[in-house]
Amino acid sequence: MRYDLLSLEVFMAVAELGSVTNAAKRSHLATSAVSKRVSELEERVGSPLFIRNARGMELTPAGQSLRHYGYQLTDTLKRMDEELSEYGSGTKGHIRLHAITSALAQHLTLDIGDFLNRYPQIRFDIEERTGADVVRAVSNGKADLGIIAEQTPMLGLEVAPYRSDDLVLAVASEHPLASRSSVRFSEALNYEFIGPHVDSSMHILLFEQAKKIGGVVRQRIRASSFECMCRMASINLGLCLIPRDVLRTYIKQFRLNAITLDEAWAVRRLVIVSRSFDAIAPTARAFVSHLSPHPFAR
Repeated sequence: MRYDLLSLEVFMAVAELGSVTNAAKRSHLATSAVSKRVSELEERVGSPLFIRNARGMELTPAGQSLRHYGYQLTDTLKRMDEELSEYGSGTKGHIRLHAITSALAQHLTLDIGDFLNRYPQIRFDIEERTGADVVRAVSNGKADLGIIAEQTPMLGLEVAPYRSDDLVLAVASEHPLASRSSVRFSEALNYEFIGPHVDSSMHILLFEQAKKIGGVVRQRIRASSFECMCRMASINLGLCLIPRDVLRTYIKQFRLNAITLDEAWAVRRLVIVSRSFDAIAPTARAFVSHLSPHPFAR
């Protein structure tokens, strides 16, 4: 059985005011239109909803039952309207976010926390992926947003700035470079590297920069996490390229030295990607605005 919402609203007004005339004024309808809608509801229910007498309109048992459910429906519609309004203003919703490890290990986790403090009813699904996997997830709609390094091929995705990270070399105290405060990349290539996963943005950057200067990355060990890379470096199995803020977590634990890489590309830009920032939900757009208030903020 289908009910017209305007007819239910008119019925609720008549039930409250006890008068077709007064309900018509509140609803900004003609008196005849209100009477017609009440009559149509009675036909649909199959029973009178009002007793009409000199004192006005009084509810029948059927009318009392309809009013009971009408109150529930009105409350539900009100809450629905409030919640949808919050979606429209970007204060509620669900965000699917895929990000590279170095973003999650640095500022992104804190940025998400700050955002949730402002909008506690938003839900996140967060997955840690390589740059290439993040791009694929955003491209095929499995993720609303992605955080990747700028040098990752983006396959036509739209891009917004996020932050920059400072890449340094981590070495054991026994390493020949341990006493140095900074080195050029060409000199670092004389030593064994502990490399990240082949699909990672760090791997791509490392090999691209070596190729540009005609060098070769010497690498016997690949590790899937920064912690594992640092652990390997701590026993002098090689040096590793790692964001400075990530290294701070492990430098004391593994007794490592941080060496500045004297190259412009070592200050790496992280970006937010989306299929279309205009097409994503308002909640996700609010999150992008939260992450990207200033271009490449440090």
